[in-house]
Amino acid sequence: MLTVLSAALSPLIPYVFQYILDKPTLRGDVAGVRNLILLSLGLLGLRAFIMYLLTYLTGWLGQSVIKDIRIKVYGHITSMKLRFFDQNPVGMLQTRTISDVETLNDIFSEGIAHILEELLTLIFIFAVMLTSNWRLTLVVLTSVPILLVATYIFKNAVKSAFQGVRKYVSLMNTYLQEHISGMLVIQIFNREQVEYGRFEQLNREHEQANQRSVTAYSIFFPVVEIVTAIATALLVWYGVGNVLHGAITFGTLVAFLMYINMFFRPIRMLADQFNTLQLGMVSAERIFKILDIEERTPDEGKLKAPAKGSPLRIEFDKVSFAYIEQDYVLRDVSFTVESGQKVAFVGATGAGKSTIINLLTRFYEINRGTIAINGRNIEEYELQELRQLVGLVLQDVFLFSGSVYENITLNHPGISLEQAKRAAEVVGADKFIEQLPGGYMYNVQERGATLSAGQRQLIAFARVIAFDPAILILDEATSNIDTESEEIIQAAIEKVLQGRTSLIVAHRLSTIQKADQILVMEKGQVIERGNHQSLLEQNGVYRKLYTLQFEAVGATKE
Repeated sequence: MLTVLSAALSPLIPYVFQYILDKPTLRGDVAGVRNLILLSLGLLGLRAFIMYLLTYLTGWLGQSVIKDIRIKVYGHITSMKLRFFDQNPVGMLQTRTISDVETLNDIFSEGIAHILEELLTLIFIFAVMLTSNWRLTLVVLTSVPILLVATYIFKNAVKSAFQGVRKYVSLMNTYLQEHISGMLVIQIFNREQVEYGRFEQLNREHEQANQRSVTAYSIFFPVVEIVTAIATALLVWYGVGNVLHGAITFGTLVAFLMYINMFFRPIRMLADQFNTLQLGMVSAERIFKILDIEERTPDEGKLKAPAKGSPLRIEFDKVSFAYIEQDYVLRDVSFTVESGQKVAFVGATGAGKSTIINLLTRFYEINRGTIAINGRNIEEYELQELRQLVGLVLQDVFLFSGSVYENITLNHPGISLEQAKRAAEVVGADKFIEQLPGGYMYNVQERGATLSAGQRQLIAFARVIAFDPAILILDEATSNIDTESEEIIQAAIEKVLQGRTSLIVAHRLSTIQKADQILVMEKGQVIERGNHQSLLEQNGVYRKLYTLQFEAVGATKE
C-alpha cells in the first residue's frame, strides 16, 4: 500500500507546475501561486515520510526473514547424516548459513520493495504522460528500445559476474577454514609461501569476477544518461516548435521535461537494483540447493529409551555396511553385549572397529542386518532417545570455545556447576581445572587449544560422566594421553563402567585385559572372540598383537 502511494505521488508535482504555468487565472494571483507551491512542498514531504516508512518496514521485514531462513538452514544442516559432512566442506556450509543468507536480506530490505516502487512509478508516470499528450509521449519513447537492449545485455553480464563472485567467496571461506585449522602442518613443512600464493590466486579470481560487474555498470549507466539526453533533445526540438505554433502549452512542455527525468530515473534505479537482485538470486539458489538435500537420519521411531538402571542388551545380527556403494567395511558382523558387560574391539586400522560405533549411534545407516537394543531394532527408538542412552569419548576430543564448565555440560540446563565439578572429580580432572585461571570458568579457546591432549581427554570423560549415559563408548579414548593421565583415567573408568554396558575400541591392549569379551576384527569381520586369557590361549591374531605390543613396551623401557 505504501509502495503504491509513493509511486502515485511522483507525477503529481510536475502536474502542479504545469497547472501553475498554464492557468490564466493564476496570473497576478500571488497567493494562489504560493498555495500551489506549498502544496507541491507538502506532496514532497508526504512522499519523503512514506519513503521513510517504506525503508523502515522493508528493513524490518528483511531482518525477520533472514533470521527465520538462517535458523532453518542451520537446523537443516545439523539434522544431516554424517555422510553429508564427509562430502561438504565446512567453509562452504558456513558461507551458505552466514554470507548467502545475509545477501538475501538485501533482496527484502532493498530489492523487492524498491523494484516494485520503481515499476509502479514508471507505470503511473507513463499513464499521466499518455493522457496529457500522446504525441510528446511517443517522442520520449523513441529512445526506449535502445535502453531495453542495453538493459538486457547488462542483466546477463551482471548475473554471470555475480555467480562468479559468490563461487569464489565460498571457495575462499573453505580455503581459509581448512588452512587456518591446519596451520601447524603448513608451518612445519614450510608451505606458507605456497599456500599464500594459492590464496592470492583465489582472491585475484574473486577480484576479476567483481571487476566484470564493475565494467558492466560503468558501461550501462553512461548509456542510460545518453538515452535520457537523446529523449530530452528530441522533446525540446519537437516541443518548442509546437509551443510556438500553439499546438501545446508551455506548461505541458515543462511538465514533460520533468516527466522525462522521472521516467528514466526508475529505469536507472531498476538497473542499479540488479546488483542486489542478482546477488540475492544466486545466493537463494545456493541456499535452496542445501535445503533440497534430504540426507537426514530417518526419525520415525516411537520407542522411548529404557529407564535408568534398566538392563540393556545390544545385539548385532549379520550387519553389513559400506561408506561407498558395494565397498563394504563391515561384512555380516554378529555379536551380543549383555547388560553391564564390557566388550572391546581390536584390530588393524580400517578393520571396521569405529564403524560399529557409528552404526550403533545411527550416525550412519546399515546396509544389511539389524542392530537391536533389548530386542527392539534401534530404528524403532526415537533418535534423540537412542542417542540419549549413549556416552561417547573419541580419540580426537572436540572442545568448543567457552568455559570448562560449558564444555562439560554443553550448556545443558539440567547439569549444575556442582554436578560438573563432581563429574570432574570422578575422572581426576578437578586438580588441573582448579589450577587454571578462573577454574571452571576458564576459557579453553577454540578446540581447546590452550590445554594439553591429556587435559582435553579428561574434560571429555567428565562430560560423559556428567550426562550419565547407560551405554558408554570409548573409541581409542586413551591413545593420545600420557602414562600418568592414563593411570588416572583407568582408575576412573573402573568406577564409571560398573553397572554400565560398554563398548571399547582400543589400540593399547593393556587397557582392555579386564574386558568381559574381546572381538578381534580384520577386513570388516570378526575373526576371533573371547576374553583376554582365552584369546592368548588360541595363539591367533590377538596373541600376535599382544606379543608385538609387549615387546615394543619392553624395548622402550630398555
